[in-house]
Amino acid sequence: MKLIPIHGRLQNFDWRTTSFRLVSSCPMSIPYLLREIANGRQTSPKEKGAKGANEMISRTSIYTSSKWNIPFVRRNIRHCQGHVSKSRMVCVAESGTEFFEAAKLTVDRYVKNGMVVGLGSGAASGIAIQHLGKRLKDGSLRDIVGIPSSTFSATEAAKAGVPLNNYEDGIQIDFAFNDADVMEEGSLMAVIGRRKLEGGESFVEEKMIATSADKFAFIVAEEQYTKEIYGSIPVVINCGNWLLTAEEIDDLFLGDAEVWRRPAFGNADPLGGDFPLVTTDGHHVLDVNFTSPILDLGKVAESIKKVAGVVDHGIIHDIPCFAVIASKNQVKLVDKTSVIS
Repeated sequence: MKLIPIHGRLQNFDWRTTSFRLVSSCPMSIPYLLREIANGRQTSPKEKGAKGANEMISRTSIYTSSKWNIPFVRRNIRHCQGHVSKSRMVCVAESGTEFFEAAKLTVDRYVKNGMVVGLGSGAASGIAIQHLGKRLKDGSLRDIVGIPSSTFSATEAAKAGVPLNNYEDGIQIDFAFNDADVMEEGSLMAVIGRRKLEGGESFVEEKMIATSADKFAFIVAEEQYTKEIYGSIPVVINCGNWLLTAEEIDDLFLGDAEVWRRPAFGNADPLGGDFPLVTTDGHHVLDVNFTSPILDLGKVAESIKKVAGVVDHGIIHDIPCFAVIASKNQVKLVDKTSVIS
């Protein structure tokens, strides 16, 4: 495989289409374009013209390190090449059926006429959005405006007939709900962002909607509401000098976690595989994979946030909220002090 040097800036790609564009939001050069994917093709982008070059960009990997000579990668990233840690296994409900009553209760009890409602992402939130749409159609709710947190929630709301508006700073959100990948019993601290992100989005907007809402609910399965938190903490970081950010996070949790850059698709490895994920805002996503239970989720959140280059993380720990817990036989509403019902 030959590598052909090119010059320019990494630009955002439009996640609403399948094409890639060059924009200037990620201030770094693209040192190399992986050139030939199959059959040893020899034709250069210049020879093929601009159209051919764009086609190749859309098919191949863009290496986004700010330096073409990638710095030496330390222990956790270097040594887990070819090794998938058990900590990458996460607890996710396999079916939305158990969420039906919990999602229905969330909408029926907390959504009132005229509200602006933050719409979450995931199986439970999808069911809640569908139920919200049914109530709007039958007239039992009216004048609702939904604020989608992701491509998924916007799509579900459009299918369900829920009127939408975009999230903006300062917008008044009366109530919001979202899935959590895992939630700590008692403290109600939660982790989001482990799910596969669609179209270059990130979970940052989910967090902004949660913190902006007057009242906020997590809808989780019983097995996701646990005393011990295992698995990964997603972290959104700046593209420039991303390895330095990853190494600093690695230093925070020496021996307790492995730091992996998330791929857009294909096989994962510590560097993000051939296609590292770049969000629409020009960021990478790291997965900090803990190999043992996380003893203090709040402390982990505060430590990660202080690292240079970190934009945000997937821990929600400092907002008032309650949990709607779904099981096969019942639904529980729990706040930080007691079981509500």
